[in-house]
Order: sequence, then C-alpha cells, then structure tokens
Amino acid sequence: MQHLGSVNVSPEPMALPCPPEDPTSPLAPGTHTITVRHGSARIEQRYHVAGTGPVCIAHSGGPGISWEYLRMPLLERSLTMVYIEPVGTGASGFLADPREYTLATYTHFLHAVIQHLALPDVVLLGHSHGGFVAQRYALDHPGRVAALVLYDTSPMTGEVFWSAAVANLERFVQRHSDEHPEVAGYVAALTTRPDQLTDDGTTAVLRKITPAYFYDYWGREEEFGPARQSLRMYAAPTQFGGHPFDVRDELSAVTAPTLVLVGKDDFICGPHWARMLHQGIAKSQLVVLDETGHMAHLECPEEFRAEVTGFLASKREDAQ
Repeated sequence: MQHLGSVNVSPEPMALPCPPEDPTSPLAPGTHTITVRHGSARIEQRYHVAGTGPVCIAHSGGPGISWEYLRMPLLERSLTMVYIEPVGTGASGFLADPREYTLATYTHFLHAVIQHLALPDVVLLGHSHGGFVAQRYALDHPGRVAALVLYDTSPMTGEVFWSAAVANLERFVQRHSDEHPEVAGYVAALTTRPDQLTDDGTTAVLRKITPAYFYDYWGREEEFGPARQSLRMYAAPTQFGGHPFDVRDELSAVTAPTLVLVGKDDFICGPHWARMLHQGIAKSQLVVLDETGHMAHLECPEEFRAEVTGFLASKREDAQ
C-alpha cells in the first residue's frame, strides 16, 4: 500500500438486517423507497441501510450495475452505510427515455435521498461511475458534503480514457491468455455496442470480463467466483454509451476533505486518474493499494476499511 501525499502534498451479498422499533425512520436498517419527481414523471428510488455510526452514502458504479456488489460489511461495523440503488436498476424505477440516464439525473436522485435523510451533511462514497456522480454532487452541493471518498474513479472519460482502458485490458489478455484462453474475447466484450444488448446480454458481458477487475481473480476464484455470478447489469442506462464526463477544470472548487482511493492494478480507473483527482482537489489524500484491482473492498477489505475509517476519523478530529 502506498500513501502518495497527505492533504494535497463479502463475495456474496449479505442479508440486510431487520428494521428496529421505528421502521418509519429514514435511517432504519433495511430497504427504503421514496418517490422522486423527474420531469413530469414520479419515479421510485430505493436505498438500503445497514450498520451503525456516522452516515456514509455509497453510490455504486456502472452505469447500470446492480448495487449489491458494493456491500461493505466491515464498514458497516463503524458507519451507517446507505447504499443507493440507482434508477434503471433492480427495483428502483426505470426512465421512459434511456437518453435521460445522465449524470445530472443520477445527481438529482442522489440529492432527493440526501434531502429525505434530513441530515445537515453527509459522507459520500462513490465507486467508479458512482465516483462521477459523487464528484458532480460535491460540486453542485458543497454545503451538503462533509467528506468525500472517491474510490477507483476518474475526473474524466472520453476517447483518451477508453483508449487507455482498452490498452490495459489488452496487456491483461497477453499476460493471461496461455493459462486462460477465454480472455481472448475480453476486449471485444468490453467494446461491444451497448445498444445491441439486453439485460441478460449486459450481465453476461460483465460476468465474462470480471477477472480483469481483480488483481488475482483466478488465485482466489473460490472466494470471488460467487460474487462474479451474482453480478447483474441492466441495459437501459448503457444504451447510449454514457455521456462525456470531464470536471478537471472544476476540481479546485471541491471543498470537502477528500480521500482518493485506488487499486494499483485497476485497469480501468487506475492510479493515473487518481493522481489527476488528487492534484486537482486541494484538500485531498491519495492512497494506492498494492496488489489490488478495481474491487478493493472485496480484494483487501481490512485495508480498505482501515483507510476509509482512518480518514474519516481524522476529518472528525480536525472539525472538532
């Protein structure tokens, strides 16, 4: 594990706990559904609460990936984790027009949940595409974010970003093709046009290339295999290939203390992009986890927990 600068210098989802005596509380453990106005429509937004302690809202990646993969049982020991179930996935509502699955839409629904929780501010954790949402939210609502955890994400996408991801995946294929010839189809799977896929098709692609998201998937396949088979992806949010994302010129306006956390061997949102975030956000700390890919909360859960809780504890001490 590498700490690069201080302030700018479970395989299977676990069952959610039963609600306590007051199930009407917006932070009661379990699953909650609110209704959010989106244009002229009213869309259901689900979120899930588990754990105890200060509130941390977690936004999963994708877009279109079901939230369960992001369960963080170790964090739930010291934080009340609120997991967003993004619109267009699972039992949350689906939008009539797939073109409306934009960053502005996800930010709008996240804000609705935060308002519903009725807290003055929150800790916000965003993974991968969820990190895009977290960045946008922190920029649009700086007063609502007490601290930010940007986990395996980037301040930009576009041609340069995707070209680098494909090149990294090609190198992964070269390293593993002799022992695992099935990886020969990984690049084609990653670059498949999303508008040609169904829910089952996008899920099949995600499960197919899952080993690339881990540092040593096959060495720990017994551990990670069930998580791979439980992954679910929905086609609608991906049909238009995502929208351009670039907040590099805005990062200096992020006021929340920020932990930038990245796996050293993450092929898609690796250290290059994490350093860009760290350099742009004044009150940021960068941590690179060795021998880790895109799933640190599964690959090295104890280290992941220690980094997140240690960072948040230090920020609480600074605030006091």
